[in-house]
Amino acid sequence: MQRRNSERGFTLIELMVVIVILGILAGLIVPRIMGRPDEARRAKARIQMESIETALKLYKLDNGNYPTTEQGLQALVEAPAAGNLAKNWRQGGYLEKGKVPKDPWDNDFVYISPGAHGDYDLISRGADGEPDGEGKNKDINSWDSE
Repeated sequence: MQRRNSERGFTLIELMVVIVILGILAGLIVPRIMGRPDEARRAKARIQMESIETALKLYKLDNGNYPTTEQGLQALVEAPAAGNLAKNWRQGGYLEKGKVPKDPWDNDFVYISPGAHGDYDLISRGADGEPDGEGKNKDINSWDSE
């Protein structure tokens, strides 16, 4: 009986070659992807900071000044009860979801007003939650451009 070309399949050798090629590609690509979570967290922190900065600018437009350090970022979701009272505080607040976000490492953002680098300083302390640091522990500052 003769074999027809349409019934022909892959041989074991051909399948093994494909599996080896996929293994080599995975070995080259996976290590590069595994280093990306820290970069993604840093990018997310930068985006969150930009969102908070926009809310701070809206707060200043409505009330004439930024919240004080004591009032903190909480003044963006609840009208301040002490210090410089917000006379035109926006009903519903200035941040979505009615709460101040945490940075990607689940730490609070540091807010200082007046700041050493402008009207305010906004800082994410990085993965370790401590000042300064290197690599993934490096601080992300509102006054730095990356």
